[in-house]
Amino acid sequence: MPVSLVVLAAGQGTRMNSDLPKVLHKVAGAPLLHHALQAGAALGPARVVVVAGHGAEAVAAAARAWDETCEIVVQQQQLGTAHAVAQAAPVLAGVGGDCVVLYGDTPFIRPETLEAMLAARAHHHVVVLGFDARDPGRYGRLLTQGEVLERIVEFKDATDEERTITLCNSGVICTDTATLLSLVAEVGNANASGEYYLTDIVGLARRRGFSAGVVICDEAETMGVNTRAQLAEAEAAFQTRARAEALENGVTLTAPETVFLALDTVIGRDAIIGPNVIFGPGVTIESGAEIKAFCHLEGCHVSRGADVGPFARLRPGAELAEHVHVGNFVEIKNAILDEGVKVGHLSYIGDADIGMGSNIGAGTVTCNYDGVGKHHTRIGRRVFVGSGTMLVAPVTLGDDALTGSGSVITEDVPAEAVALGRARQVVKPGLAPKLFERYRAAKAAKQKDAS
Repeated sequence: MPVSLVVLAAGQGTRMNSDLPKVLHKVAGAPLLHHALQAGAALGPARVVVVAGHGAEAVAAAARAWDETCEIVVQQQQLGTAHAVAQAAPVLAGVGGDCVVLYGDTPFIRPETLEAMLAARAHHHVVVLGFDARDPGRYGRLLTQGEVLERIVEFKDATDEERTITLCNSGVICTDTATLLSLVAEVGNANASGEYYLTDIVGLARRRGFSAGVVICDEAETMGVNTRAQLAEAEAAFQTRARAEALENGVTLTAPETVFLALDTVIGRDAIIGPNVIFGPGVTIESGAEIKAFCHLEGCHVSRGADVGPFARLRPGAELAEHVHVGNFVEIKNAILDEGVKVGHLSYIGDADIGMGSNIGAGTVTCNYDGVGKHHTRIGRRVFVGSGTMLVAPVTLGDDALTGSGSVITEDVPAEAVALGRARQVVKPGLAPKLFERYRAAKAAKQKDAS
């Protein structure tokens, strides 16, 4: 049976004290919304509906950046969670199968938990995700009779006795789509907040004679993000889990607590990651590669046997083939480095292709930007680029070519040629002391005038 996914992402998040919609604040380099969509994607949903509200255009763009097939509906007024789900009715009308409702600000629901909810649908018309809270606080409470969920009561509407219950509501619900839409249409707002609560569908279902049940997950999965402090807690929770998974999968982290991973970071077995390495979005590290201390990587691919750093930066579009060496204080951007290339230190390589076995000397710069547009540098195989070479793009160096140290290369260099582009050196014997005397006198006069 097909599964539909509805992700509620309309809230402003006033406690974040931000102009940015709450679900677009980032954990592990990705919007909170992407975390929820990733969890739901494990179910293989036939349809994904995101309910946007505050900052709807930005939320829609973020949703479609994750999955361009996402359908967006807008909740013009935020009147409660049932009202939010009701906005999806025109999109889901006539759609068969089950529907799972998730929240864009609850990033850590595990795919296995959602699969357990779908499995529980074999026994219940409506399945709610609950958790045993260490401190129930203001969570909604789940009122059960044996294995049957009778209703959900919001904290504001709960009696003192009901507030002693520790089984709490996560808000995540699974039922068949037609039943969901039918129940939501009956929800009223006669409560302390005057809102249309999605949780009320459990009581409505029971009055129809439908069965409702609970799947219980670890409380950590239900962490919601409503404040900057909670955002920081969510980041810490993600990193702790991601580091543990990396270690379990055979990655060496020499100082795990100092490594920061992104939502989509992929690191192969037997890779070695040094201390204080930061992974931005879109990074893949193949098995056996090494990333040394204090590197920053984003949007790049590092192949087997390559090593990077320390103190290197790989920016989007950096592609390192097998056994490439990128050393300290090197920056690579939108460049392909073929097998065995060495860029040892203090260089910038941007918008370039470098052929197999070439060596790039210290202080080399591909001068790729003319103030208006970017231009490409092509370096062939086994090229030796001398230290301090400025490669003014667009320019091509043929196979087995060599540039002299300190050269400014503005024209193509044929294969096997040597290119020298230095200004002629002029030597003035005995002039240095006279120049220093002149400089000191000028400095003294300036200081006298200032006093």
